[in-house]
Amino acid sequence: MKKFFSDFKAFVMRGNILDLAVGVMIGGAFGSIVSSLVNDIFMPLIGLLLGGLNVSGAFFALNGQAYASKELATAAGVGTLNYGMFLQKIIDFVIMALCVFLVIRLMAKMMPKKAAKETRKCPFCLEAIDDKATRCPHCTSQLDMTEKLD
Repeated sequence: MKKFFSDFKAFVMRGNILDLAVGVMIGGAFGSIVSSLVNDIFMPLIGLLLGGLNVSGAFFALNGQAYASKELATAAGVGTLNYGMFLQKIIDFVIMALCVFLVIRLMAKMMPKKAAKETRKCPFCLEAIDDKATRCPHCTSQLDMTEKLD
């Protein structure tokens, strides 16, 4: 039993597990912020543009009759196809994907660029070769090690 707990501790304390846990927590918080942005800002604006329609509450009663709300249709025992909520979740996803894309793009710009390493080239075929190579792996030419090749 002691080995089990020591193995479990080693598993949990690995760096990538902790990074994943932090990422999931931040992702959950970020998701709730985006959901609030969609529900509280964008959806009312879309509803206003559509003449006061509550997009998230849009539904189709499966019996073909009209009901004032999906709650009334459900109370009457009628099944509903809640396409408005589906549209809201699609908008949620698109905005979340856009935000993640923008954050990753910003982080990529902020990361220091790796210096381009000068590569040695074979004088015969002009392919890149290792600095310690005595033969070209591409054309198998014998290389002179006394001088640095360009």
